[in-house]
Amino acid sequence: MSSTLTKVLFTAATAAMLGVTVQANAAAEVFMPVLSYRTGPYAPNGIPVADGFVDYLKLVNARDGGVNGVKITFEECEFGYATDKGVECYERLKSKKPVAVWPLSTGVTFALTAKAPEDKIPIFTPGYGLSISTDGSVFEWNFPLFGTYYTAADILVQHLTKLEGGSLKGKKIALVFHDSPYGKDPLPVLEARAQKDGFELLKLPVTHPGLEQKATWLQIRQERPNYVLLWGWGAMNSAAIKEATAVGYPRNQMYGVWWSAAEPDVMPAEDAAKGYNGLSLQAAAEKDKPVHKDMVKHVYDKGQGTGKKEDIGTVLYNRGMTQAMLLVEAIRTAQAKTGKKVVTGSDVRLGFENLDITAARIKAMGFEGMLQPLKTSCADHTGVYSGRIQTWNGKSWEITSDWYTADRSVIDPIVKAGAMKFAEEKKITPRKCG
Repeated sequence: MSSTLTKVLFTAATAAMLGVTVQANAAAEVFMPVLSYRTGPYAPNGIPVADGFVDYLKLVNARDGGVNGVKITFEECEFGYATDKGVECYERLKSKKPVAVWPLSTGVTFALTAKAPEDKIPIFTPGYGLSISTDGSVFEWNFPLFGTYYTAADILVQHLTKLEGGSLKGKKIALVFHDSPYGKDPLPVLEARAQKDGFELLKLPVTHPGLEQKATWLQIRQERPNYVLLWGWGAMNSAAIKEATAVGYPRNQMYGVWWSAAEPDVMPAEDAAKGYNGLSLQAAAEKDKPVHKDMVKHVYDKGQGTGKKEDIGTVLYNRGMTQAMLLVEAIRTAQAKTGKKVVTGSDVRLGFENLDITAARIKAMGFEGMLQPLKTSCADHTGVYSGRIQTWNGKSWEITSDWYTADRSVIDPIVKAGAMKFAEEKKITPRKCG
């Protein structure tokens, strides 16, 4: 055999082997759609959440080479917080066989819940979605991780009870809420707590997008509630703080749910927001953690950041980042459970249902101090029921309480009743969870 022929054959063989390697590497990836809203009245809040989510996926790919060598590819789809457009995004991207869907909207979550079992794509909704989907025996494909609006409602009532020396009897609490599935979701728990604890609950809905609230706050001035709970999103939140100022309602008697307690909610109101309180879902406005330093080193210093570098560590950026972490850990758990590297939506559903994020794991990932341990199961698709109170000091958020844990004796019966009603209406046979 001539040396020339040998070289040709060697080159062909090498190319063939490289081709196999390239094909194998190309196949070692999973796809994740990112439903986002960077335009419209909810954009100030939607942008930093999406930035944190996407950046964490970039970090895992850049720093770790993916999840056990499997890269996460993603594609954003802008839906402007409109449910119909969000469903359109999902329908367009599901052909790419995503391992999960992150709706970033309670309305879209409602719409996709019926589709998930058929499409075999898990829906994970950390801190939003359907509170009754905690019950995994009925909602096999839904995962409201980190906490639900039932969790939020109970913790806020616990905190107010503590402020009042142990009793809310005879007090008046107003709920100013976005008139949507999101805003209405906490009502069953607040109504149950009102009956149990003896306080009066005023329910004051605000229509989309929530910018016109003068009539609502005139009613508050007339009713003079002891506290106001704000269940808003986007520009509705800063509008509420401004209207509270206009009618002279004290901001230190206002408490927002975790989607009403971020920098975009208070900064437009300037000094008027000082003293305003909110519930912090797991990660708050915490900076300079190891994960933040890794984000700068591996993503932003290489010019790959999605948003602004100074937003790293803000409330909503952290929230998006920690939510992407849940996806990564579900993929990792699915790999361990199935023995496969490239997993499917069905595999990742199993991963979400068997999450066990311990304190040691939280520290190893660089999130120490930001999160509480989380453990899911067939019966429990939420995994942790904790939150803290934070207060705006005029320049930044300060944590002003210890961790609270929702009273499961209050919320679990409401979850079970709602889930069983849903199962009956949809003709679902609940699974038997051991």
